[in-house]
Amino acid sequence: MSRIALVDDDRNILTSVSMTLEAEGFDVDTFNDGQTALDAFNKKMPELAVLDIKMPRMDGMDLLQRLRQKTSMPVIFLTSKDDEIDEVLGLRMGADDYVKKPFSQRLLVERIRALLRRQDAISGDLVEEGEDQKLMVRGELSMDPLRHAVTWKGRAVSLTVTEFLLLEALAQRPGFVKSRDQLMDVAYDDQVYVDDRTIDSHIKRLRKKMRQVDDEFSAIETLYGIGYRYNEE
Repeated sequence: MSRIALVDDDRNILTSVSMTLEAEGFDVDTFNDGQTALDAFNKKMPELAVLDIKMPRMDGMDLLQRLRQKTSMPVIFLTSKDDEIDEVLGLRMGADDYVKKPFSQRLLVERIRALLRRQDAISGDLVEEGEDQKLMVRGELSMDPLRHAVTWKGRAVSLTVTEFLLLEALAQRPGFVKSRDQLMDVAYDDQVYVDDRTIDSHIKRLRKKMRQVDDEFSAIETLYGIGYRYNEE
């Protein structure tokens, strides 16, 4: 049974969403500000966190920044419908997804389930493949899906679940173009709608992380109006 953390200063949201998640079989911890949540996470980390952006004491952005220093746990942001800048910034900082308020609780549940399934697969619950299929090497890139490990030129790169899946999808067939729709299918459950900007934000953040270990990284190419491809270096 997965433990989900809800962090929001709106008590109505905490109450209604926690009831929905508990009805779906999740354990739920609720917090009404970021600092209280961080203190609790330092003692016991949940499997996934749903964070409001604007909160007292410590907002969602600050909390996410603290979390990404020590965990790649999936994080979903709750944002108001006009906070496009916050959405993009949040994705670039390491959030895996966002849901706009007011939101469908069913949609939120589906996004939580999709991220947890990916996290389970990456952390090695599905390990029956042959040894030769566990490690993927493409030029300077090495990816180990069973350990959620990525290296570039021998240097480790820390990626979120969504970033890992997107990079893996592109690197599986170097030189072949993946459209945004194809990448959406890789990164999101069929029942979850995201727009092009979400995929673009993930790719930008992925490139930024790769360039932190190699400022000349250029293996992910943008084909404007078409999609992305991985060029083996």
